[in-house]
Amino acid sequence: MPKVSSVIVPYASYLRVYEPLAAFPEPERTHWARYARRAERPSYQDELRRSLADLLPTPPIPVPVHESADAFVLSVDGVLCVCPWRTRLRGWLALEELADELPVSVLDAVLPPLVRRQAALDYERWLARNPDARPWIRTSTWQVPLNWFVLVTDEERRYEKGAGGDGAAPALRYRTPMVQARRRTARALKTLRDTLDEGPLIDGLVDVGRWLEEFHPRSLVELDYGGLVHALPAGHLEDDHSAADVAEGIEALRHGDGAAAGEAYGRLVERWRSVRDRRSAN
Repeated sequence: MPKVSSVIVPYASYLRVYEPLAAFPEPERTHWARYARRAERPSYQDELRRSLADLLPTPPIPVPVHESADAFVLSVDGVLCVCPWRTRLRGWLALEELADELPVSVLDAVLPPLVRRQAALDYERWLARNPDARPWIRTSTWQVPLNWFVLVTDEERRYEKGAGGDGAAPALRYRTPMVQARRRTARALKTLRDTLDEGPLIDGLVDVGRWLEEFHPRSLVELDYGGLVHALPAGHLEDDHSAADVAEGIEALRHGDGAAAGEAYGRLVERWRSVRDRRSAN
């Protein structure tokens, strides 16, 4: 499939669920089985470029007119696992979140109120026909939410330095079985609720835990730094063990060691400071 552009679109990280092919009903199952046999499939960068290209027309197109028929595909121990893009659904969900992230004046300049109202009406009608719909992919800009790191361990970390002869970009990702992600979420929630007041970290973890329950128990969960690797200073990726710091902090809380938990949190804050500074500059 031809690429929209060779330019790298940075600053977004992803949490994905890959479900086994058997979890999909027909005719979708047959579609994904055929799709997986393609010699070339688009990347997450291609998906992001297409979304950004839709914002260029006047008026902009905040949500694709048609749902994507693309997906990310993995073969694990002979089992084909699929993560549908569902770009249209994710576009509607992202549009709802924008109101909390941007001042009204900026939001109106980027997406006029009439465009947003029409998109909201389209989503309302679509949701009435698809009440059980949920995305297989969560996206975060300029950060990896701390609650995502709870789902994985440092042993599942895979770092690719990139910049080889093929010009490959660096990559940092984690993959874990769904059963492990759910178990770690439940255990961390118990510790946090026992030791901390209610707040964004607990709320975010509850939300992620509920989302994971929507999928097949033999799914895979992937945390991918995506284009965010290009927002991190040179050399930081190789030494980035944020999942280990989060696990250490939660374990310290479990044992009542507030000082050790504070040190782990301090390392996280310092590591991500440069990314937050770049976000503010933009």
